[in-house]
Amino acid sequence: MTDLRSHLQLHALIGRGHFGEVWLGQDDVHGQVAVKIPVRLADEGDADWRRRREGLLAEAQKLSRAQHPNVVGVFKLVRTSDGESVQMCMEFCSGGSLQTSFDRGPMPIDAVRAIGTEITLGLQSLHLRGMLHRDIKPANILIDDHGTAMLGDFGLVTDDIILGYASRAGYLDHLAMEVVNGEGTSIQSDIWALGMTLYRLLHGKAWYEASPPPVARVGAGGFARSLTWLPHVPARWRRVIRAMMADNRDARPRSTDQVLRLLADLPVAPAWRCTVAAELIEWRREQGDRYHVVRWGVHSPRCHEWTAVSEPAGVGRSRRLGGSGGEVARKDAVAGLEEFFAS
Repeated sequence: MTDLRSHLQLHALIGRGHFGEVWLGQDDVHGQVAVKIPVRLADEGDADWRRRREGLLAEAQKLSRAQHPNVVGVFKLVRTSDGESVQMCMEFCSGGSLQTSFDRGPMPIDAVRAIGTEITLGLQSLHLRGMLHRDIKPANILIDDHGTAMLGDFGLVTDDIILGYASRAGYLDHLAMEVVNGEGTSIQSDIWALGMTLYRLLHGKAWYEASPPPVARVGAGGFARSLTWLPHVPARWRRVIRAMMADNRDARPRSTDQVLRLLADLPVAPAWRCTVAAELIEWRREQGDRYHVVRWGVHSPRCHEWTAVSEPAGVGRSRRLGGSGGEVARKDAVAGLEEFFAS
């Protein structure tokens, strides 16, 4: 346990990233807190480290004034006794990050719209203060004690940091085309990253990682049109996410106000629960006293089969709702599933 000047005490390490560590702490005034400690990179020179440290200080000071229900609160800044490091004392979110949900699998569309709306409101509060986030992704969306989604981790405070360290830090999946090509960030690049985040939450890790890494495709253009979708994701969701991830930043929503209006118009029913495995994708939802269950079997890259049935919650018979009628090509299975879910 480390005792710092302000009597801020550090206990357990709860997270480690490319740019620093996050500790569970105890503060005299705020009680249980999260403490972010930026670390100097192995190949980072004195001048670069000082510039990044001062940038983090300036950003944290802004964030401490940017109070919003959907932004993780920064309570104060603390320097260690040697003056070489900085601690950001922040609100502790007991629900962890959405990285865990993403790793587990697809989230239902009603949950994704609720989270997307809350995070957009938090992002709006930053944009209205002339700030950019630059690193919106599931791991940086935290859930508080009440289940509210909050935007956190503001480590990428300048374009220099993004363009200098992105490839090593693993941030390329959420960089818009213009950022990948060295043109810098903007409100629209935050919106692009938000669109990618919504896509990832809708699909989960297993489906997302089955496609080629975005780093190989985003810079060349056409990435949003190349996205592969789980068949239950409605067409309106697809149109909105593609618009948020358009190559041309001027073709994207120009503000979080526009994003909020688009999200408000998205359907949230039926909210299928989906699980994705290598050889079987399954959807379930309650329908009265029965369950609708859809199963998509992947026998080989060329041989697919799907069935949809209504199963009783208790005693009773299963009823067939649809299916491929045997093995079919992938494109035919996808087309059949999309038609079933749309109806």
